[in-house]
Amino acid sequence: MSQAPQLRLTNTLSRQKEDFAPIDASHVRMYVCGPTVYDFAHIGNARPIIVFDVLYRLLRHLYGQSSVTYVRNITDVDDKINARAAERGISIRALTEETARIFHEDVAALGCLKPDVEPRATEHIGEMITIIEKLIAAGHAYAAEGHVLFSVPSMSDYGQLSRRPLDEMIAGARVDVAAYKRDDMDFVLWKPSKDHEPGWDSPWGRGRPGWHIECSAMSWKHLGETFDIHGGGIDLVFPHHENEIAQSRCAFGHQVLANVWMHNGFLQVEGEKMSKSLGNFITIRELLASDRFGGKAWSGDVLRLSMLRTHYRQPIDWTARALDEAENTLETWGELVARHKIASAQPLPHASIIDALLDDLNTAAAFAALAELAKAARHDYSAAQNLANSAKWLGFNADSWIARAEESAVENLDPQFKADVERLVTARLDARTQKNFAESDRLRDELVVMGVQLKDGKGANGEAVTTWEVKR
Repeated sequence: MSQAPQLRLTNTLSRQKEDFAPIDASHVRMYVCGPTVYDFAHIGNARPIIVFDVLYRLLRHLYGQSSVTYVRNITDVDDKINARAAERGISIRALTEETARIFHEDVAALGCLKPDVEPRATEHIGEMITIIEKLIAAGHAYAAEGHVLFSVPSMSDYGQLSRRPLDEMIAGARVDVAAYKRDDMDFVLWKPSKDHEPGWDSPWGRGRPGWHIECSAMSWKHLGETFDIHGGGIDLVFPHHENEIAQSRCAFGHQVLANVWMHNGFLQVEGEKMSKSLGNFITIRELLASDRFGGKAWSGDVLRLSMLRTHYRQPIDWTARALDEAENTLETWGELVARHKIASAQPLPHASIIDALLDDLNTAAAFAALAELAKAARHDYSAAQNLANSAKWLGFNADSWIARAEESAVENLDPQFKADVERLVTARLDARTQKNFAESDRLRDELVVMGVQLKDGKGANGEAVTTWEVKR
C-alpha cells in the first residue's frame, strides 16, 4: 500500500495539532457519539454529524473505503426517553423507532453517508455489565443500594481531557446527591429500574445503564479496547467523554481509549444561544420542510454548505443571511457547470480540496479552493467538471443542482459570461475577415472550451455573421 499523504488533526487530549498515525493503516477506526432518540435532532446536533461525515470521506480517500470503520451509536435507553414517551402516551419502543427513522431521513437529506456500524445501546447491555464487573474487580467501582458507581478518586489522572479544576468538575458533573456515594465526583454506571421503567437483570438487580457506560461498551464491541479517533460536540468533553475514558481505561488497563479526540465548536442562532425558552430552537426537519427560519424551507445542500464554511473547531452563528449566501453559491455553481456539457458528476476530489482537508479538516479552506474552481469554470470545462466532482465527493447532490440549472442555462446566462462570449465571437469574425485563420481557429477552440457552439452564416446583405449557443 502506498503511503497516504500526511493528515494533521487537533487532538483535544494534547491541545495540539498532530500528525495522524493510525494504529493499523489497514483498519482505521473512528467512533462518534450519535443521537439520543427522544426528540427530533436540532441544527446543533447536525454539526458533528456533518463534520465527521467529511472526516470519514477523507479517511476513506486516504486509506481506502474497505480500510475504515466508522461507528456512530444510537442511545435508545435514557431517562429523557422515558419521560417523553410518558408525556406523549406512547411506548418507549414506538418513540425511539419513530425518532430514529426521522433522524436517518434528516441526515440523509444533509448528504451524510451511513456509518459502517450504527449500534443501539439496548443491544449492548451484556457488554456494559462485563465492563462494570471488570471495574468492580479492579477496585474502580462499587455497588451501593442497587446502584453501581465509578470511583473517581481511584483514577489518579482523571480529568486529563477536560483539564478542569476539581471544583468545576464537581459543579459541572451535575450528579445527584446521594448518601450511598463515597465521593461527590463518583458517577453512575448502573441504577435500579422501577416496574414501569426499562430494565435488565444484572448482578446488582434489575436496572438500566448510566449514560457514559453505553458508549464505552459500544466502542469496545465494534472497535476494540483502543482505537484511532473519537469525535463529538465540544459539549460532550465533560462529563461524557471524560467518563468514557475513565471507564474504558480502568476496565482494560490502557493509557488511552482513543489516540485522537476531536470536538466541533458550539453553534448559536442569530447571535444567541439556542434554547426553547428563546424560541430559537430549530430542528433539522423544520429547516428542511418549513418556513419557520428565514421564511422558507432550505435544501440539505444549503444546510451542509452553510455548516462547512466555518472550520469545525470554531463557533458558528447560524443565520438566515448565511443560508441565503450558501443558496446563492450553490445556484452559481450549478449555472457554471451547466454551461458545459457535463452529464453527471463523479465523487472525485480535486487535489486542492484534499490539501485543505489534510490540515485539520479545514473545510473553510476547502471551500475557498472550490471558489477558485468556480472562478476558473467560467471559461474552462475541466474546472467545471472538477467543481462538480469535488462538490459531489464532499457530500453535495451535485447532479440535482446541475440539472436544475440546465433547465434555464441559456435563458439565464450570467451577463459577464454573455459579454465574454460576444467579445470572442466578434474577435473571431474580425480574424476571419482579415484571413487570419490561425487566430480564428484559436478563438473557436477557446469558445468550445467554454461550452459554446458556433454557427457561421451570412446576413441579409451577404455579410458574415456568427450565432452561438451553449452546448447541451
